Amino acid sequence: MAIKLHDLRPAPGAKRDKIRVGRGEGSKGKTAGRGTKGTGARKNVSPAFEGGQLPLHMRLPKLKGFKNRFKVTFQVINVGDLATLFPQGGTVGVAELVAAGAVRKNQKVKVLGDGDLNGVVINLTVDAASGSAKEKIGAAGGSVTTA
Repeated sequence: MAIKLHDLRPAPGAKRDKIRVGRGEGSKGKTAGRGTKGTGARKNVSPAFEGGQLPLHMRLPKLKGFKNRFKVTFQVINVGDLATLFPQGGTVGVAELVAAGAVRKNQKVKVLGDGDLNGVVINLTVDAASGSAKEKIGAAGGSVTTA
């Protein structure tokens, strides 16, 4: 015997009448399950209302300025640090600086002119270098190549 579409019925107890809240003195009447007085018994209370505490949207700072998506940040290293890390001189690139622990990998590197080379000849290949750094390295007999 097959079940037919017209034989289908909801399970017993599955269909119940909607509770009409706040419609008289019967069940769920009068205060309609909201208790007596207080904020929860009122009608239009904002979900953002925090009971008189300073609200979250006022506690947070206002957004000021903007963030430039195209800003380029460099890992910086000074000329004096190069002399300390590579006292024998030679050809130094970004990979050698990363291996020495001076800069992080996969970052652009810029050399700044603080410190002295003390006669160390370095042929440097980096992403950027300041004018004073180029002068100091050139004066010591080295060269700077920027990519």
